[in-house]
Amino acid sequence: MYFGQKDKPQPNAQQQQSTQVTPQKTEEVIPDSVKQQQLKAAYGELANLASGEAKDVVAENKDIKVTFSSKGGKIKSVLLKHYLTDQKKPLYLLDEANSNISLLAASKTGNLDLSTLFYQAETQKSGDTTKVIFKATLSPGNAISQTYSIAPEGYLVNYDLKFDGMTGILQNQPVVFDWKADAPKVEYDLKQSRITTSVNYYTVKEGFDHLNETSNDPESTTLSEPIKWVSMKQKFFNAGFIAENEFSNGTVKSHVNQGDTASLKHLEASVTLPYNDLTSGKGKYKFYFGPNHYQTLRAVPAPDYDKNVYLGWPVINLINRFIVIPVFNFFETFIGNYGVIIIILVFLLKAILFPLSYKSYISMAKMKVLKPEIDEIKERNGDDMQKVQAEQMQLYQKVGINPLSGCIPVLLQTPILLAMFNFFPNSIELRQEPFLWANDLSTYDSIFSWNTHIWGLSDTYGNHFSLFTFLMTLSTLLLTWVNNQVSTVTGPMKSVSYIMPVVFMFVLNSFPAGLSFYYLVSNLVSIGQQYIIKGFVDENKIRAVLDENRKKYATTGGKKSKWMQRVEEAMKAREEEIKKKKK
Repeated sequence: MYFGQKDKPQPNAQQQQSTQVTPQKTEEVIPDSVKQQQLKAAYGELANLASGEAKDVVAENKDIKVTFSSKGGKIKSVLLKHYLTDQKKPLYLLDEANSNISLLAASKTGNLDLSTLFYQAETQKSGDTTKVIFKATLSPGNAISQTYSIAPEGYLVNYDLKFDGMTGILQNQPVVFDWKADAPKVEYDLKQSRITTSVNYYTVKEGFDHLNETSNDPESTTLSEPIKWVSMKQKFFNAGFIAENEFSNGTVKSHVNQGDTASLKHLEASVTLPYNDLTSGKGKYKFYFGPNHYQTLRAVPAPDYDKNVYLGWPVINLINRFIVIPVFNFFETFIGNYGVIIIILVFLLKAILFPLSYKSYISMAKMKVLKPEIDEIKERNGDDMQKVQAEQMQLYQKVGINPLSGCIPVLLQTPILLAMFNFFPNSIELRQEPFLWANDLSTYDSIFSWNTHIWGLSDTYGNHFSLFTFLMTLSTLLLTWVNNQVSTVTGPMKSVSYIMPVVFMFVLNSFPAGLSFYYLVSNLVSIGQQYIIKGFVDENKIRAVLDENRKKYATTGGKKSKWMQRVEEAMKAREEEIKKKKK
């Protein structure tokens, strides 16, 4: 650069780049006249009801808060007042983000969604009942009315749907109530919540049924017969639609979106409402939005609606319904700690079952006294199991022992254990109830966890350590050892008795802490009972009684019991069968 030469101004970076101006898209303004023509084409005579301003209407009672929208005259959201999510946030069982209800009717212009119309809203008080009335009036005497009624308490919302003077406007065909929802995740354990979420339903012919809960594949069922109710059921809550008369037919569907951790499953329930019911004032229905609490569901006026709570197979179900639940509910009226209630429940059941436990122990003690003679029989006959069994039966007959007498008391107690296995995982009473180190007795207690997937362990045991389950396993092993001090079981069966508790530790690690705690306390009480009974049992006296029975048998020849007669007949039949095969 020479002295006195002026620098040429250098273009900046923005000036160096060529600038392209992209024309902005402007929204096409549709004249009102064209809009009206479009609405007329889509809605026909109902075109004037297809535009308007959506307004919210809120109605609530002691238990729920329901928000309605004047667009569609439908439920927009439902808040359960007494429950929170696992994140301690308000629990909305239904909201417009995850649920949509359509009312599909046939009209002159084709299928019409009545939930896209705009309704006039009115709130009324009828005694203690709140009524929200949505009315879409075409002209005097021609209207669609939707009336919702909410009692002062409870989880039911009565719903009346009525067509007045719509016969010439809507075709005389069933109206389809189409409900689609993404069941929201409101519990800590996503996996367990998913495999307990499904669509339940009740048909007039077949009764209660449901889609496969545990499947990750899309599920679908067409119901060609009349239906009383459908329910979108989660682990502890459900949203149901109930007919006072019947739905004509319907379809239910479910599928899992594995990538969506905010929802459990996508659920669908589509049912048809008879047109004549809607024109004659018989279009009466109910919504249920609430907990899967057995006593609450029992009060719902719908057949078998309480089956939204799974309580086990028929016999197990009866034990839970008429013994476990009433006792549990009785104690919770004056005891606020559910861990304490579980302890009391264990002691109560153990006291009731004590005579069976005592009888089982005495039977094992008798077998222990006879063990030397049984071992001698086995040694004398070697591998000839038929002779071993025959001589054992003869020995039992001489001393007056029924070898099954020790098994029967145990078998009679098994239904109680199975009842608890079904009660605790489905008991909403335990939801978010803490005890000791467990924050929530309705899910597993985890004192530590890890994110790394460990091959062979994560898929069978899980990525967490449940202390209650571990302690339950230790107590089961201890109880097994105590029982084996009396039992005559030897060989592989004895080894299995120690292996099974470890297997169950893997199975129950992700089960509710309340269940593991129940089994833990039950094991500890059983161990205490065994030592108490042992203190009152004298093996020398048992041996003396058996010897006395042996003498009586030798003197009188003994009278065979019916059970022994049947055993001998079975053994003789077996011998004949073996002889025929040898020939």
